[in-house]
Amino acid sequence: MTEHPHDTAAAPVGAPWLGRQGLVNIGLLALTLLAPLVAHLLGEAYYVNLATRIVLVAMAGVGLNLALGHGGMISFGHAAYFGVGGYVAGISAYHAFDGSLLMGLPGSDEMLAIWPVALLACGLLALAIGAVSLRTTGVYFIMITLAFAQMVYYFATSWPSYGGQDGLPIYLRNGLPLVDSQDPLTFFLVCFALLLLAMGLTSRLMGSRFGAALTMARLNETRLATAGISPYPIRLTAFVISAMITGLAGALYADLNGFVSPAMLSWHLSGELMVIVILGGVGRLFGPLAGAIVYVLMETLLGGLTEYWLFFLGLVLLGVVLFARQGVIGWLAGGEPHG
Repeated sequence: MTEHPHDTAAAPVGAPWLGRQGLVNIGLLALTLLAPLVAHLLGEAYYVNLATRIVLVAMAGVGLNLALGHGGMISFGHAAYFGVGGYVAGISAYHAFDGSLLMGLPGSDEMLAIWPVALLACGLLALAIGAVSLRTTGVYFIMITLAFAQMVYYFATSWPSYGGQDGLPIYLRNGLPLVDSQDPLTFFLVCFALLLLAMGLTSRLMGSRFGAALTMARLNETRLATAGISPYPIRLTAFVISAMITGLAGALYADLNGFVSPAMLSWHLSGELMVIVILGGVGRLFGPLAGAIVYVLMETLLGGLTEYWLFFLGLVLLGVVLFARQGVIGWLAGGEPHG
């Protein structure tokens, strides 16, 4: 479909638990899990929620990485799926709260009812967008994904029933059976488990024949076609799965913040997700997690010191592009090609 921005940086998922790469991956997981546990023991709910935000941004990055890193599809519209997932959670909770009907059906404040709807909505939207955009290449693909995302954004801003530009509050976090979703640590653990599930799904996909076909579609679609496999449905399937993962992250993010607004659909967010994937390592399984840690910590720490923190982020991103094209993961692992 589109040319991969850094084919040399795109690494196969391979065996992410072997060698120095494995140590880096285990270290990232341990840091992500232990930091909020320590914060919880110290009574610092803010830092538990910060860790949850990192996990959810990383999950959205995992979705984009499947399209961008493994499929070579430079989508600049993944905020559409993130925001649609958020609006599904917000709208459902809104109707459950006031007892009104949504298309003749009652709303729900249960995550197990919201998640499938968010996945379905994002999957259908991605199917429609992908069916059109994947028939183009290069900058045309980028601009079409951006255009569709902006259409969804402007639709949300002009939807007064659900807050329009002001957004929609979620007065009480949606529930999950057998767990206390209101507890910050419990909610973090739910999000962390879903991040692992998303990464596991990506690993299994890329280790399968489907993953091999997707990789070949990125590297040499003519060779794939001569083998009797059409690149179009392979890319479209990966694009839809990518959107669904990002949409689930959006639904959880809305619950984390207790609020959903058109900002979740903005092209700025699409750019942030792309920066996170590039920072961590394009095409690397743990790249989105590493990129999310760097991005969110820089935003939190430097953003508290200066409003120009994006300048320093730009310097870091420039350094990665020029000197560490395999991202933070590749740099830490010494350029090993797995994970």
